[in-house]
Amino acid sequence: MSLRNAACIVGAFEHPTRLAPDMTTPQLHAECAAGALADAGLSLTDVDGYFCATDAPGFGPISMIDYLGLDIRHTDSTEMGGCTYIQHVAHAAQAIAMGKCSVALITLAGRPRSEAVQRFRPGAPESAFEQWVGLTNHTSYGMCAARHMHEFGTTSEQLAWIKVAASHHAQHNPHAMLPKVVTVEDVVTSPMIADPLHRLDCCVTTDGGGALVVVSPEIARTLNRPVISLLGAGEATKGPSGGLGLDLTVSAAAKSGPRAFAEAGVTPSDIKYASIYDSFTITVLMQLEDLGFCAKGEGGKFVADGNLISGTGKLPFNTDGGGLCNNHPMFRGGITKVIEAVRQLRGEAAPAVQVPNCDLAVATGIGGSLGARHGAATIILERQS
Repeated sequence: MSLRNAACIVGAFEHPTRLAPDMTTPQLHAECAAGALADAGLSLTDVDGYFCATDAPGFGPISMIDYLGLDIRHTDSTEMGGCTYIQHVAHAAQAIAMGKCSVALITLAGRPRSEAVQRFRPGAPESAFEQWVGLTNHTSYGMCAARHMHEFGTTSEQLAWIKVAASHHAQHNPHAMLPKVVTVEDVVTSPMIADPLHRLDCCVTTDGGGALVVVSPEIARTLNRPVISLLGAGEATKGPSGGLGLDLTVSAAAKSGPRAFAEAGVTPSDIKYASIYDSFTITVLMQLEDLGFCAKGEGGKFVADGNLISGTGKLPFNTDGGGLCNNHPMFRGGITKVIEAVRQLRGEAAPAVQVPNCDLAVATGIGGSLGARHGAATIILERQS
């Protein structure tokens, strides 16, 4: 079953807070839900499908459905790390196409800064083999960056251009956690975190959250909002498979991206704006290659010299400042990637970074550990005239 034009995003909301010491996680979910529904011109009583992941407290959807006072007939608590909420858009479209629901609400929220804790997943089968050698997200992504440099001659200065581009965009976002414009020198002289990744190669950690409302095309046409249609979607996973054939320079987006583009019937060259998951600078570079915006090994040259800066380069990316500068709520940046893509397609991004005539966008993400096992989700969105 093709998802092309099966559903539309009509509501999007990003919580403005980046530090919420006096709020609860359910409260953040509820405020995000209210914001997205208000944006769509709908209410909680209209929702008949609810989507969340393990950032939701208690029993996840059971607890949140009761907390929000929803009366739903379909729920989905798929978990695939930070890219989950991109995947949820596709799953919502599937449910709508199958008649399981007609108004789907997707929420994300968390308080990692206020709680000052990092979530771990005890009991994973790989933990006994990896944790004792110190594998963390930082070291895992650092391995990928080091291997990419070894294989293709990628440099720290080239990776730094990704952060520079994000900072140029963040300066126009009043809610960005790091609104200051930085230079390549600033990045490469910042403290080393996991060689070769410096502190400014790493994303921020924030409280807050976001929400999306996905509806059937019939409902979308009755609302006084721009119609943003889902054209295509793809998802994939990748693991080390015991080390057999492991290539640290390729992500699961090498499978999710082509699947999404094929379903949408478009190519990377058609895309006007790209929301690329940016947990680290290397995450962006590898996804750009894997989605086909440039050849494998050419990512360093592609991102250099401001090629990702709106109004300067040929592929504007993460015009809200992304996870590198703006927001990475609950260690998960997927939902903000969709939110900014919707803003761009509606013409509602910050004027200084709004892409002219933006009618086609991609939102893609990685969840898990790039250098070990992870998932990827990609969606193609189009503004209907």
